[in-house]
Amino acid sequence: MALNAASHNPTGEKTGPSSGPPPQASSDTKAAISEALKVDPLGQHAGGKDGGDAQADTKVKSEKELEKERKKAEKLKKFSEKQAKAGTPAPQAAPKAKEKKKPEAPKETALSEYKEDTPVGEKKILKPLDDDYHKAYIPDVVESAWYAWWEKQGYFKPEIQTETERKADGKKGHFTIPIPPPNVTGALHMGHSLTTAIQDTLIRWNRMSGRPTLYVPGCDHAGIATQVVVENMLWRRQQKTRHDLGRKAFVELAHEWKDEYHKKINNSIRKMGASVDWSRERFTLDDSYRTAVTEAFVRLHQEGLIYRANRLVNWDCRLTTAISNLEVDNKELDGRTLLDVPGYEKKVEFGVLTYFKYPIDGEPDGFIEVGTTRPETMLGDSGIAVNPQDERFKNLVGKNCRHPFIEGRLLPIVADSHISMDFGSGAVKITPAHDHNDLALGRRHHLEEINILSDDGLMINSGEFEGMKRFDARYEVIKKLKEKGLYTKAENNPMNIPMSSRSKDIIEPLMKPQWYMQMGELGASAQKLVEDGDLKIRPETAEKSFTRWMGSIQDWCLSRQLWWGHQIPAYHVDIEGEKDDGSESRWIVARSETAAEDLAKERFAGKKFRLSRDPDVLDTWFSSGLWPFATLGWPKKTPDLDNFYPTSLLETGWDILFFWCARMVFFGLKLTGGRSPFPEMYCHSLIRDSEGRKMSKSLGNVIDPLDVMKGIELEALQEKLKAGNLDPKELATATKYQVKSFPKGIPECGADALRFALISYTTGGGDISFDTNVILGYRKFCNKIYQATKYVLGKLDSDYVPEASSVMSGNESLAERWILRKLSIASRDINTALESREFSDAANIVYAFWYNQLCDVFLENSKSLIADGTPKEQQSAKSTLYTVIDNALRLIHPMMPFLTEEMWQRLPRRPGYKIPSIMLAAYPQYEVSFDDASSEEAYDLVLSVSRGIRSLTSNYAIKENGVLYVQLANPTSYKTCTDELPSIRSLSGKGIGSISILGSSESKPPGCIPFVVSAKVSVFLLVKGHVDMDQEIAKAKKKMEKAAETVKKQRKMVSDEAWQSKVNEEVKETEKKKLADAEAEVREMEGVMAMFERLKLE
Repeated sequence: MALNAASHNPTGEKTGPSSGPPPQASSDTKAAISEALKVDPLGQHAGGKDGGDAQADTKVKSEKELEKERKKAEKLKKFSEKQAKAGTPAPQAAPKAKEKKKPEAPKETALSEYKEDTPVGEKKILKPLDDDYHKAYIPDVVESAWYAWWEKQGYFKPEIQTETERKADGKKGHFTIPIPPPNVTGALHMGHSLTTAIQDTLIRWNRMSGRPTLYVPGCDHAGIATQVVVENMLWRRQQKTRHDLGRKAFVELAHEWKDEYHKKINNSIRKMGASVDWSRERFTLDDSYRTAVTEAFVRLHQEGLIYRANRLVNWDCRLTTAISNLEVDNKELDGRTLLDVPGYEKKVEFGVLTYFKYPIDGEPDGFIEVGTTRPETMLGDSGIAVNPQDERFKNLVGKNCRHPFIEGRLLPIVADSHISMDFGSGAVKITPAHDHNDLALGRRHHLEEINILSDDGLMINSGEFEGMKRFDARYEVIKKLKEKGLYTKAENNPMNIPMSSRSKDIIEPLMKPQWYMQMGELGASAQKLVEDGDLKIRPETAEKSFTRWMGSIQDWCLSRQLWWGHQIPAYHVDIEGEKDDGSESRWIVARSETAAEDLAKERFAGKKFRLSRDPDVLDTWFSSGLWPFATLGWPKKTPDLDNFYPTSLLETGWDILFFWCARMVFFGLKLTGGRSPFPEMYCHSLIRDSEGRKMSKSLGNVIDPLDVMKGIELEALQEKLKAGNLDPKELATATKYQVKSFPKGIPECGADALRFALISYTTGGGDISFDTNVILGYRKFCNKIYQATKYVLGKLDSDYVPEASSVMSGNESLAERWILRKLSIASRDINTALESREFSDAANIVYAFWYNQLCDVFLENSKSLIADGTPKEQQSAKSTLYTVIDNALRLIHPMMPFLTEEMWQRLPRRPGYKIPSIMLAAYPQYEVSFDDASSEEAYDLVLSVSRGIRSLTSNYAIKENGVLYVQLANPTSYKTCTDELPSIRSLSGKGIGSISILGSSESKPPGCIPFVVSAKVSVFLLVKGHVDMDQEIAKAKKKMEKAAETVKKQRKMVSDEAWQSKVNEEVKETEKKKLADAEAEVREMEGVMAMFERLKLE
């Protein structure tokens, strides 16, 4: 079965096959992957080709070897340039045969769009691997059909029984994750994909490990975020506001938006391969969820934790709603700064302390100077405060000032010890209704609380400034003060400006009657949970932030002046003939209007009244905080709540640790009988763009996962920008970024490569700088897996039936014993890494196993085992190939579900094995019978020798008939290399004529250049007649000098008594070995120089 070497797609197009030599993927770091892409941007590798491939025996060099060759080529180029300047020809590395003109390869026609023949929901119809669409890895082809089949078969449900469960004596505990519900504001972004990749890896791993798993999907209505998006859309399309439509019509429009984007979101989740149980999907505004939200509010109100109060709130004039402290960003200013403010054509000045004078009532020449950073708020001033110890103002305390613009308003001058005598003029204007500190001071001195702002930021109760926009009034107030001779000066004032994270508007403190929740008791219970170790938060930095915030938590303002969301279940009682006193007693909190009416009749017996429901909605995070148990049926006692609550893990971004995670904890403790909603919380890093910037639609660096999976051209990317809600300025910025970052668009990478890249990024440390080139590098890795599995299938006869089990037969070769040990150790280490939530470690381990051990070593060695071995040896090699490829696919399945299912389904089955899908197969575990350390040590010698041979033949450009010798210093190594000579030849690449094994007593072969493998092993290459002697003498001298420096350094270290007393025996032995190896290399290089000197005389 001849396999195609490579395939990739032009950007934005479907993939077609193309041929070429297999390029090298990176070793085990993302940086190396990106570097490899510079060498081969197509992202393909044909590792594990069978004997039918014309290039089947080509050995791919390691990254280190390629780098060495690159540096050598650069040096040769520089040397050639110097020689050219000097007028002398550059020496050649080796004589070259006359090159034959290669015939032009026939041009290949791009494949048309792939059409999947499998009926939706049915098991995939597997096409032959020599089919045009299956010669190489094409993500769209591999990923088709599987998800619908998994879903239809019910494999995502916790009730499904896996292979491990069937074998288990007792039932393992469940593993449940509620998906952090994405907002229905648009398409998913990379942050959602990161969450999905991590969570589904854990779900699939736990399912394969024998636990009933439940991955609960759903979406959040996202009150403010969705309302803003829909309002912007409404204005751009129809030039209408929500008030033009009315509440009912606007909510219906928002639901239409939700329905459209809900489908898009779910489509993305399916494309990512997330094994969620769609039959349990929830939306935070569906009927059952509304019941849960209402129940929670009513219960907490009945317990006195929810109350109503008239307080200053963070008011967003742009959105006309209160927002929480967590939704306020404080922008730090060094001094005078002009800022863009929504609704203003010109920038507005901030960071300035403006001074002016208030006239003293009854004293024509009397004034008191005050300073303010918000001059417009002087229209709401109701007093002046000074420090009682300030001698400058003692004679003024008790007097009044006249307001210059509001006729009849007198401002009492009061003494308060909270006033700093050193700030500003020492006298402070007091605006109780628009400043938190002023409110507290004003209430201490019974000052009037005068509101001067409407909900949309227009001036009210402000005389001649009535109806002005607040920041227009700022400039007009200063102008009028100057006209009256009351303005004195302005100076720079470093300060923080509160800005809405939602609208970027400047936040105004505004008096509003709102519903609040007491947080003292709830915060303390959540904090104690963490301190007692009953809730583990990873990483440690997130845990510290959690406990710090809980220790200083303030009461939570629950009311939001929106239309989209959970309308608060509170009803105001308007009593006929009575004036509303503003007290909370006039409010009834109930589960329904009927229940509210019954309560009102009881409370206000004999009175006529009318109920009106509070028009406000709850903060979105109130309903989201119920997610872990409301999705399972709470407040009803459902089987799901009984079986799957508490859940097993919360996995999310650290940026919503307080918005969402903390609230779920204290809601769970309060509403579910003191039970935490999960015992563990893992906070992953945030994804930033390749330049380290936060992803933002206005910057154009938000990447749709579907575009990475499918590929997209630059033109199409920019069309998506234009279809969004960006204003012209933001659109220009975003367009510029896309042209710079994706000049050729984004190539098709597939879901498996995207998932694996995101998992490998996840270290639990700093933020992630996201680069599509890294994902493209992992697409190459996918092709490596694809071609390796094809190679194994090609080596198994069409009627091949695997052994009944993977138990070793005793006929295994050294190479087989080596790879089985590597498989066992990798299985152990990956399980440990996933259990410890070390996701990057797990990805690196499975990558190294597949790439470096299975593909680059064992598959290469297996060619000689099958081609040259006895029938028994051939059968053993095939059996090991099957065992290893089967387990290797299982190992990586949780991270790459589509590719592994596609290739696993093509493998034959052991007798009696009935598991229908790899996702239900048992996850590989450590197998003690495979753990043969002595075999690994012996085979590592074989690998070291073969690497030495490849290095020599590469360095001296030996293309054919290379004569090599391997000399070993002890009998054990001699026997190993003698027995494994076929493997050494197989792993040493092309160009080998003969390999001879020499014992320690035999003399070194003449005319040869050595490669020191270790102090006890050397490889020699016959080079006489192939190289420039003087050049080789110079090279050997340089190596000898370098080795001599190492000897000097190592001798000094190991002879240092202080060093010897500090380190353990293992370290001492390691350093002594380095010394011995360096001394051996010095001797070898001295011999090389002497040898070449002799060769020159022959």
